[in-house]
Amino acid sequence: MGVWSAPGRVNLIGEHTDYNRGLCLPIAMPQRAWLAASSRDDDLIRLVSNDLRESVEISLGDVGSEWPGGWAAYQAGVLWAMRQAGLPVRGIDAMLKSDVPIGSGLSSSAAIEGCIAIAASALFDLGLAADDRGRAKLAALCQRAENEIAGAPTGGLDQTASLRAEAGKALLIDFDDLDDAGLPSARQVPFDLEASGLALLVMNTHTPHANVDGQYGARRRACQHAEAELGVASLREICPEDLDAHLARLGERALIRAVRHVVTETERVRHAVAAAEAMDWVRVGELFDASHASLRDDYLVSCDRLDVACAVAKDHGALGARMTGGGFGGSAIALIASDLADAVGPDLEAEYADRGWGAPEVFAITASAGAG
Repeated sequence: MGVWSAPGRVNLIGEHTDYNRGLCLPIAMPQRAWLAASSRDDDLIRLVSNDLRESVEISLGDVGSEWPGGWAAYQAGVLWAMRQAGLPVRGIDAMLKSDVPIGSGLSSSAAIEGCIAIAASALFDLGLAADDRGRAKLAALCQRAENEIAGAPTGGLDQTASLRAEAGKALLIDFDDLDDAGLPSARQVPFDLEASGLALLVMNTHTPHANVDGQYGARRRACQHAEAELGVASLREICPEDLDAHLARLGERALIRAVRHVVTETERVRHAVAAAEAMDWVRVGELFDASHASLRDDYLVSCDRLDVACAVAKDHGALGARMTGGGFGGSAIALIASDLADAVGPDLEAEYADRGWGAPEVFAITASAGAG
C-alpha cells in the first residue's frame, strides 16, 4: 500500500511528430496526478476519483474498449495492457486525485496512466520503475492502454515525458531511434530558465479538447496517407533538403500541409535543443513562433483562443509563444522575462472578456520530476 504520482507535461516543441517517428522536446510539469493504492489477491479493480466523486468496479478480465470508459479507462487500461504483456498484475483498490487541468493539452490522461503504472510496478514487484529502460516499457504500456482501451490514437510523447522526465531538464525523445524492444531513445537536455531571468508561462484557454473526438485521428490518417503516396515508411525519412521535391509529388493540399509541418517541426526540435544547450533563448523563442505558425497554418490544429493567447504574450515582450499539445483548444506557452510575466495574465483575461470568452488561467512552471 502506498501513494504514487505522475506529472502532466508541457511539450516545448515537436508537436504531432511522435506518431511520425520524429523528435519531441517535453518537460514534466509540477502539477501531478496522485494515486493511493493497495493490491488485491483477485482481479477486481476498484477505482475512485476524488475530484469527480465517481467510482468504478470492474474485473480485470472485463476491461475493453467499451468498458469502463471515461477516466477509468485510462487507469484500468494500464492494468489490462500489463496483463496482456504477460506481467503478473492483479486487481487493486485505488483513489485518484489530480491537479493537472483536464482537457487543457497538458496531458492529464498520461498523468493518471503514469501514476497507476508506477504504482502497479511497486505493488506487484515488477521492478520497472528502477531504471530508464523499465520506465520506457511502462510508457509503452500506457500508450497501448490509451490507444486500445481509451480509444485515443496518440503517439508516445505524453507517457514518455510523464515517466522518464527529470527535474530541471527537458527530454529529447527520438521516435525513430528504437531499441530492440521498439522503445524510443531519450536524453536529458538542461533547461534552466531561472538562471537567465526567464519564465515559462502556461496559458490555459479553458477551451476543452479531446484526443478521442476524431480531429486528432484525422491528422494522423493524413500523415499515413501521405506516407503511402510517397512510398516512405514514415515522414521522418524525408530530409528538409528534399522536402519540396516530395511535396511536388502530392496532389492533395491537405497532405502537402501535413507533410510540410511534420518535416519542418522535427527540424525545429533539432535547432531548439542546440539553442537550449547554448542558452540561446532568443533563438528558442523564434522557434516557438515558427512552430505555432506551422501548427496554425499548415496542420490546422490551432484556434482563435490559442492564437490570441500567443499574440498577447508576444505583445508583452515574450521571446516566443506557441500552442502546446494536440491543439483544437487547450493551452499555449510563452517564453518571457520573469519581470514581465505577471502582466500577461490580467491583460489576457481582459482580452478574452472583450471577446466574450471565458477567463483563461495563466501560471508559470518549471521542469519537474517524472513519476515516483
